Amino acid sequence: MGTHNGNWPAGTPCWVDTMANDLDRSQAFYRAVLGWEFSGGGEEFGGYTNAEAGGRLVAGLMPTHSSMAEAPKAWTVYLATEDAVATAVAVEEAGGRIISPVSQVGDLGVMAICNDSSGMPFGLWQAGTHAGFGLVDEPGSAAWLDLMTPSFTGAQEFYAQVFGYTYQAMGAEGQDYALFTVPGGERPAGGIGGASDALGEGWSVAFAVASVDAAVAAVEAAGGTVTGQPYEFEFGRLAHALGPDGESFSIFGPSADAGADATA
Repeated sequence: MGTHNGNWPAGTPCWVDTMANDLDRSQAFYRAVLGWEFSGGGEEFGGYTNAEAGGRLVAGLMPTHSSMAEAPKAWTVYLATEDAVATAVAVEEAGGRIISPVSQVGDLGVMAICNDSSGMPFGLWQAGTHAGFGLVDEPGSAAWLDLMTPSFTGAQEFYAQVFGYTYQAMGAEGQDYALFTVPGGERPAGGIGGASDALGEGWSVAFAVASVDAAVAAVEAAGGTVTGQPYEFEFGRLAHALGPDGESFSIFGPSADAGADATA
């Protein structure tokens, strides 16, 4: 898709962020792995910084509050909404729970943190001057976002009720998985699958890179952890990694054969 201007359709994964125990260390890590540069960091928003790739916003990093220093770290995925208050009500009506109430973030937008009906956390983002991702499907930006849930059918019902998702079954034998499309969407906006020991659970993000193998080497050199060897699948090449504070993310790029063809 490349660059994106304006607000995202309601229900679309539109932003990701995570807390960092050592912000300088985490910025250096993602700069080395994904080529990010950073802006922001003022006291007004608690030191929150925006990551940029190609001059476009792609993610957020924030210093960990002292009360959460020992809490497990993860990337939070935010779903777009045109009315955060109304969507928060819909979340509760569908069996979810509001963890952090709807709050104004200056002129940037309005946010809330929720659990869905299966207990999986996600964020709501009602855009103000900050619309979310300004770049997708390009190196350094989010390439795919999906949910692995212990309640595959229940989660589908929850997100259909709250956001109007429709589904296209894609799971292989023995694995539940479906692509979801938001109302008015021209293509799938993400996926929902059944949680497993191998796949874990919760919302997750895969960042695009030009070369998965080069990114894996950069992860290890920068002090992260690669949790399995890169592997090929239908749409390209994928690897899973942990950042400096143990936050999980994936790295997605062209297949090894495609890379070899491009350099031949």
